[in-house]
Amino acid sequence: MLLGPDDPLPQGLRPRRVLVNGSSGGGKTTLAAALAVDLDLPHTEIDALFHGPGWVPRPEFLDDVAELAASPAWITEWQYSAAQPVLLPRCDLMVWLDTPRPVAMWRVIRRTVRRRLRREILWNGNIEGPLREVFTDPEHIIRWAWSSHPRAAQRVEAVLCDRPELPVVRLRPGDVARWRAGLGS
Repeated sequence: MLLGPDDPLPQGLRPRRVLVNGSSGGGKTTLAAALAVDLDLPHTEIDALFHGPGWVPRPEFLDDVAELAASPAWITEWQYSAAQPVLLPRCDLMVWLDTPRPVAMWRVIRRTVRRRLRREILWNGNIEGPLREVFTDPEHIIRWAWSSHPRAAQRVEAVLCDRPELPVVRLRPGDVARWRAGLGS
């Protein structure tokens, strides 16, 4: 069930397990953290479960995702193809940040440069690699953001077929504050 920013959630729905879908740089983690406060839900940043030291995927990742999915209340970002089918059956609301590619790319470039220049420590002690790797690493986050951008919309199409009863709220960047304000009513 695809909803817009001004559509009410189904009668009586008090979301307890929320997935935030969107492209890299689309604002998933920022929105998930804000919604965690709005809805009084624990937020688990899925990148922190995935990335081990040295950017190596953690072997416990899927076990941690299964534990998260089994818990009664949570909000997380909907990414990592191995985790998606574990989380989707348990969620009761999906929020889709439909961020235009130029906006998402600007955000991911700005964030990547800031993290590298400030040597920000990310998940499990990782820091962004040298910026020149955008030219040499086909999996560099900036290149990944560009090539994977259309997948967020494709995932929603599949969800609407597989779980037609699931409320999916589609938000453009300008809709987020208005939709969040309406959650309390």
